[in-house]
Amino acid sequence: MKKYGFGVDIGGTTCKIGLFETTGDLAEKWEIPTDTSEEGKNILSDIAASLRGKMAERNIGKDEVEGIGIGLPGPVQPDGSVLLCVNLGWKEKNIPKEMGDLMDGIQVKAENDANVAALGEMWQGGGKGCKSIVMVTLGTGVGGGIIVDGKIVSGAHGAGGEIGHITVNPHESVPCNCGRKGCLEQYCSATGIARLAQEALAQDHEVSVLDKAAGISAKTVFDAYKEQDKLAGQIVEKFARILGKGLSNIACVADPEVFVIGGGVSKAGEVLIQAVNQYYREAAFPSCVHTRFALASLGNDAGMYGCVKLVLE
Repeated sequence: MKKYGFGVDIGGTTCKIGLFETTGDLAEKWEIPTDTSEEGKNILSDIAASLRGKMAERNIGKDEVEGIGIGLPGPVQPDGSVLLCVNLGWKEKNIPKEMGDLMDGIQVKAENDANVAALGEMWQGGGKGCKSIVMVTLGTGVGGGIIVDGKIVSGAHGAGGEIGHITVNPHESVPCNCGRKGCLEQYCSATGIARLAQEALAQDHEVSVLDKAAGISAKTVFDAYKEQDKLAGQIVEKFARILGKGLSNIACVADPEVFVIGGGVSKAGEVLIQAVNQYYREAAFPSCVHTRFALASLGNDAGMYGCVKLVLE
C-alpha cells in the first residue's frame, strides 16, 4: 500500500499544497487563496477542506496518510504553535492541534517556512545527500534555514536561521526593516543589491550599461556583470565580499557540508556562486574553507517538500 504525505506552505496570498508519496515523489500540487480576513480564522479550515477533497478525489484513506506538514511565515515554537503570525492575522494559535482536529487526528507538524525550505533542499534539492546544510534565500530580504544532522535548528525563540539579520556593518546609518542597522539583508537581498547599485551610480564612474538601464535591479546588475561591465563588477564584488564573509562566520557555528543558495537573486546562477565562494574561502576558518556551495533546485516547491519531510521524521 502506498503511503502519502501532504506539504502545505502557507503564504500571505496563497497556500501552496503538495501531495507526495513518502519516497519523496511529488504526485500533485495546487494552490488555494489564503483568506486573511477576520484574523485568518478560515485559513486552516480552508486547507483541511482542500486536503479532504483531494483524498476523496484520489480515493486515499486516512490510514494511507503519514501526516501533514505546514510551513508558516513567522517564528514557530517547538510544539508547532505560534505566538504571532502577522502576515496571516494570527495571534496565539496551536497549529498541530487545530489542524489535527480538523483532519480527524492525522499527524500534523508545523515549522517556519524558511526552515522547511531548507529541509526540502536537503531532502530532494541542492543539498541532497547531505545531513548538515545552511540554506540562504536571497529574495526581497535574506532568509535562511540551518539543518544539523538532519534536524532543523529553530532555537529557543524560533529565530534560528535568521541569517539576514546578522550585523555586517556596525557603521551603517540607514535602518533595516527589522529596526536595527547594518544587517546582511541590507546589502545582499535583491533590494540591497539595487541599493548598492544606486550608490555606485551616484558616484563618479566609467560609462556603464547600468547608466542606460530602464530600472536598476539585482537582475540588471548581474546581467551587466555577465557582460563584464566594470561598474557591475564592482557592485557584485562588494555584494560577494559581504555575503562571503558573513557566511564564513556562520560556518564557524553551524559547520555545514554545503551552503545552498536560493531565492530570486540565485537565478544569476553559477557566476553568483563563484563570486561568493571566492570571498568565503578568503575569510573562512581553515577547517571550513572547503565547504561546498550549491544552487537551490526546488524553487517555490522547496517548502512543500520540507513540510512532508517534517512528518516523515
